[in-house]
Amino acid sequence: MDKELIKEEYDRLCRTVERHNFNYYVLDDPTVEDSEYDELMRRIKRIEAENPELVSPNSPTQHVGGYALNTFEKVAHTVQMGSLQDVFTMDEVYEFDRRVKAEDKDAVYCVEPKIDGLSVSLEYENGVLVRGSTRGDGFVGEDITKNLKTIGSVPKTLTEPLPFLEVRGEVYMPRASFEKLVKSQLENDEQPAKNPRNAAAGSLRQKDSRITASRGLDIFVFNIQQIQGKTLSGHKESLDYLKTLGFHVIEGYRTFSDIAEVERRIREIGEERTGYSYDTDGAVIKADSFALRERLGSTAKTPKWAVAFKYPPEEKETTLLDIEINVGRTGALTPVAVFEPVWLAGTTVSRAVLHNQDIIDARDIRIGDRIAVRKAGEIIPEVVRSVSHAENSRPYLIPHVCPVCGSKAERDEDAAVIRCRNIDCPAQLLKNIEHFASRPAMNIDGLGEAVVKQLSDEGLINTVADLYTLDLQTLEQLPRFGKKSAANLLGSIERSKSNSPDRLLFALGIRGIGQRSAALLLEHFGSIEKLEEAEMEEISGIDGFGEVLAKSVYDALREPHMLALIERLKEYGVNTVYQSVRRSDIFAGMTFVLTGTLPDMTRDQAKALIEENGGKTSGSVSKKTTYVLAGEEAGSKLTKARELGVPVISQQEFTEMINRG
Repeated sequence: MDKELIKEEYDRLCRTVERHNFNYYVLDDPTVEDSEYDELMRRIKRIEAENPELVSPNSPTQHVGGYALNTFEKVAHTVQMGSLQDVFTMDEVYEFDRRVKAEDKDAVYCVEPKIDGLSVSLEYENGVLVRGSTRGDGFVGEDITKNLKTIGSVPKTLTEPLPFLEVRGEVYMPRASFEKLVKSQLENDEQPAKNPRNAAAGSLRQKDSRITASRGLDIFVFNIQQIQGKTLSGHKESLDYLKTLGFHVIEGYRTFSDIAEVERRIREIGEERTGYSYDTDGAVIKADSFALRERLGSTAKTPKWAVAFKYPPEEKETTLLDIEINVGRTGALTPVAVFEPVWLAGTTVSRAVLHNQDIIDARDIRIGDRIAVRKAGEIIPEVVRSVSHAENSRPYLIPHVCPVCGSKAERDEDAAVIRCRNIDCPAQLLKNIEHFASRPAMNIDGLGEAVVKQLSDEGLINTVADLYTLDLQTLEQLPRFGKKSAANLLGSIERSKSNSPDRLLFALGIRGIGQRSAALLLEHFGSIEKLEEAEMEEISGIDGFGEVLAKSVYDALREPHMLALIERLKEYGVNTVYQSVRRSDIFAGMTFVLTGTLPDMTRDQAKALIEENGGKTSGSVSKKTTYVLAGEEAGSKLTKARELGVPVISQQEFTEMINRG
């Protein structure tokens, strides 16, 4: 086919898919069946594979799930991305009205929900998205364009090719996505995200945009920062116009001239917000006229033409009926409060995780108590405190017997967790297999919760080693399995055999061993077999390994069930010999201590970079420490470093050291 005709077809297909994306993500009105949409995407991919010179950065194949390993660059905001003045009473709202009406007695207000997310800027040139950035300090943010492109409702091309447009929006995590994330974290005995806002912010700052894409983020655009090629006079007009350009605009905005109507709308939003699919923490009141905004001006921090009314958190009292014990993947016994149902933040709740014995003790929670309950982030129920004890009540103690298998349960030496020590406990088996197959572990695609349960129910798997005994003929006979899906699963299982053994060690679920600690162990010992032979003193001698963690590894690799499992995996051809991924020796002989929250990477990612470049990390500061890598909210380690005269570096300085090397 003629190249010009191919390009015409390619451009037409891209526009068609973008239109379908707009209808689906923005209008919530799908106009095409999934199968038809998938076929369009397949055709685009075929054309791009055969004609790579045609691939555009704005192709729909480049938006979602694209791979990015970013080092975020700084972005100076031409228009300051300021914050709003918070108000907490209606008296303050009326005082705001008096100040505005003193400038214009006919002022009109636009009232809209305040989305609790992460504020971002989107910039378009000739209708094409060219950059997305965080708010930062209002003057300088960070370039997160690739991650923002993974959000389906961020338009990559506008319906009108304006010469330039910058808009401000709020990236948020819908409640359903947050609940899914927290469920996964709890099942893996991980610390759950505190609220959707934090979860959204953490998801947007991922180095790997595939992780961002997997988190189900969305965006509401609520302001025009700069515009060329169009003249607008007011806020409501601008929101109406943004919708026509393809933006997912803040919902529920209304205009009023009477402050009493503004008050009613604020109260309406307060009542409606429990039914929203996203988290809100207030209502925003803005002067609608842009000319009036210019006259009112701003302080150094906040505009004088807008305020944010913040709703108080809702708490309800109820009676604690019982405390149930759930058993997690690592054997952790997790107490769950069961109480008389209450209507809270839009739903009926009757259960809340209590986490551990220390929390129960600190809040003196007893069965039969009157308790105060709220929703963390208006989503996850939690018991705030005991209001009053029932007569003859007794302090509650988590039993030291597993409720599932009856085995002995013991409290960890270094944590408040009580665990079932039976690795064959039925409650742990399915979760162990799911963890083994997960992406950070053995990365067996297609082996999710439902498939694991199905294979277990059919009696095909009882341990992770059984995965390597599955065959095509057996799988094809199972419901929901066809020849292709069965072959794909078996292919993924086969590929997992060649994984680096640090993935295997992490996949085995040894308590306290994460991805980085598994890599440290294998880098030091060279193979699973050598690690099995190591004495506890040798393990604890590795930087970052104390006695408790070393004992956990030592004990696990002498437990008969674990040794038998590893032997079976070796028989099936699973790799147990490590090959180093060291990139350079620029940090050779150096020891780093990490403290605080780094702006663009997790501590694990920073540790990985240090180790890949020949350095070591330690958990404590001493005179032997080469550098302390410090982020926000750095604590006692930063103080100790200053006392000892240890050099303290920022993430930017750390990155520059690597780049120079």
